[in-house]
Amino acid sequence: MQRVCIPDWEYQERIQKAAKLVQEKGLDAMLVVSTESDYANARYFSGFWPLFERAGVLIGASGKAVLLVGPESAIFAKDFGKIDKVMVLKEFRESADPAYPELVPDTFKMAFDYVGATGENLKIGLGSYVECTLPIMEGLKDTFPKAEISICSDIMVALRSIKSENELACIREGFRIVELATDEVVKALKPGVTELQMVGIAQRVIYENGAEYEGLPMYVFSESSTRHAISRSTYKTIGKNDIVQLNLSAKIDGYSPAIGLPVFMGKAEGEKKELVDFCLKMHNWTTENLKAGMKADVVPKKFLQMFKDAGYEKNYVYGPCHGTGMIEVEAPWMETSSDYILKKNMTFQVDTFISGSTFGCRWEKGIAIKENGVESYTDYLEKHGLIELGF
Repeated sequence: MQRVCIPDWEYQERIQKAAKLVQEKGLDAMLVVSTESDYANARYFSGFWPLFERAGVLIGASGKAVLLVGPESAIFAKDFGKIDKVMVLKEFRESADPAYPELVPDTFKMAFDYVGATGENLKIGLGSYVECTLPIMEGLKDTFPKAEISICSDIMVALRSIKSENELACIREGFRIVELATDEVVKALKPGVTELQMVGIAQRVIYENGAEYEGLPMYVFSESSTRHAISRSTYKTIGKNDIVQLNLSAKIDGYSPAIGLPVFMGKAEGEKKELVDFCLKMHNWTTENLKAGMKADVVPKKFLQMFKDAGYEKNYVYGPCHGTGMIEVEAPWMETSSDYILKKNMTFQVDTFISGSTFGCRWEKGIAIKENGVESYTDYLEKHGLIELGF
């Protein structure tokens, strides 16, 4: 069976699309930077996911591109990357900050010359400003003191937010695997197991079924830790009558969808059942009310108002959807301040989180925007609903 992945030609197509946008913004070149934990922008063009060190892709208005890596990644990048030209710069070194006294590195000047951005008065765009480390920024400024350096992350949002058919195929495959992992974790849940033991089961299943890695640090939280909107699983023992939050994910060629749902280690009742049911109601309402052509703030504003009308404003944490793709949470978010228009094949996680007095709950799945609604990439939540294990 052929592996689901992004074909080599699509990486080259992305570079050319980016170069056109670089030209339109009047820039000479755009630099995107990635770390091991947030690899998306460099990997989007190069297929390369750095380890320890940083990585970058420099794209000239000319359409030429170069992959920039740290001193230990030259062979690694040539073997894994989709860009033929690789340069080694000390600015992309690991956080241990080795001196590499014997290294004769490439330079930013050499990289910019290669992509056709020559001279001193360059206009340089940073396509991933947040991930750009201080050594990289200082290296740019020292090399080009007369350059105009600006943020152009909107180029990356424009490129990454609307998915190709190959990207959608990767997302679908990820959801297929996550469903298998969720089944196995639910089967294994019982009082006395630890959160981390359940993560271990999920990891085994995703790797056995074709994932390259977790799509996010997988969540198995119990009782009080379910209040954490972002957290990590621990050695905490899961008890009888606990609410357990699952958020499991599988990465396919960089694409990282996730499924989130609560599981009750007993009967759901009282405040827990009320809030969990309301959270699921809001999750389904969100899915039913999205479509291409609408302003992105419409559903978030109504979503918040429905929390208020139901008396749950104090339980509201964040808006109904965030972009998803190479990183499980990526731009754009769908918030009350959003001013963009939803377009076909934008992909989102419908991520519905609610916070109670001693617990929290999240229902989550992935969808793509279509002309008359959405395409949901998993029906797991609809098939299983509220799971009560009856211990």
